[in-house]
Amino acid sequence: MSSDPPSAVYRHLIMPFVIVFAISFVLALSLTPFSVWVGRRLRAVDRPGGRRTHAGDVPRMGGIALFGGFVGGAVLAFVLWPPANPADVRRLTAVLAGTAFAFLFGLWDDRRELSAWPQFAAQAAVGLIAIAGTVFIERFTNPLTDQLVVIPEVVPLFGWGVVVAVTLFWVMGMMNTVNWLDGLDGLAAGVGFIAATLFAVHSYRLGQPEVALFPTALAGACLGFLPFNFHPARVFMGTAGAMVLGYALATLSILAPARIATALLVMGVPIVDVAWLIVSRWRRGESPTRAGRDHLHHRLLDLGLSQRQIVAIYYLFCLFFGGLALGVASRLFKLVALLAMVVGTLIALWWLSRHSRDGKR
Repeated sequence: MSSDPPSAVYRHLIMPFVIVFAISFVLALSLTPFSVWVGRRLRAVDRPGGRRTHAGDVPRMGGIALFGGFVGGAVLAFVLWPPANPADVRRLTAVLAGTAFAFLFGLWDDRRELSAWPQFAAQAAVGLIAIAGTVFIERFTNPLTDQLVVIPEVVPLFGWGVVVAVTLFWVMGMMNTVNWLDGLDGLAAGVGFIAATLFAVHSYRLGQPEVALFPTALAGACLGFLPFNFHPARVFMGTAGAMVLGYALATLSILAPARIATALLVMGVPIVDVAWLIVSRWRRGESPTRAGRDHLHHRLLDLGLSQRQIVAIYYLFCLFFGGLALGVASRLFKLVALLAMVVGTLIALWWLSRHSRDGKR
């Protein structure tokens, strides 16, 4: 019998990842037609017009498939390959509990179409669930000095308050980024698949195979949902899907060292787009929470690119910068790449805001 610890044994086994990915993929693929039926049955559909460019009524209950695929694969991983570290058990349980809460609230919103503020409250609630399960941003490595920074030590009086605030900002920010990214067919689900796959590879390489199975399940769910969500979409992920995907990406990005840097590089373009929108809408005296056609992907659409071309551009950018995060060891180089990407995205947004046909909206 091998004397290696479980992590060392699982690190050299590929079969658990194949099984979890396959189960999540099949569950999401099988549940998507059901989510279409539920959406039509409950009349939870998006109609063309405004920022929506699709044809005909499209159900927005795809979150059922994303949730079922992710949680189904994650629970299987929990049962067959439980984490050896009790702390990981607590953290991954918080990921699942918060995902379930986000999904149930999202279903309610997809049915009732609530205003933005109940969504913010629900996002804060699931952020607190993550913090209660010790999924929080307590420390990070300074890319300029390569030294570990522990927030409660740097800010002794208010350190844990800062930890809570930073974690809530990260979780809520990621959830809103995914929600706003879901403006073109297949965009959010495809970017989510890329990010989750990179998270899984990152955790595996750091010797956290049991943790890596969770983003593997998320990647399988996203890919299983994509055939029905890619242009022309037969179903949208809706609020439930966006909240599930955003919360899962936010929390799973916290569970391994340096993965927040990976998340920033993979999701950098949509994150900058969200920041640009908030500032530009405030400057125009408009509510940042309103729906509109001033997202980067909408501006590219107005410029004449097709939905599939825009989605492919996003995929390539996410793959390039995500691969950079995994393939380059230097934190300083990653910081430079991140700054270059932010500046490039801002320049593109500035130019498009003046040349797209809907530049004033």
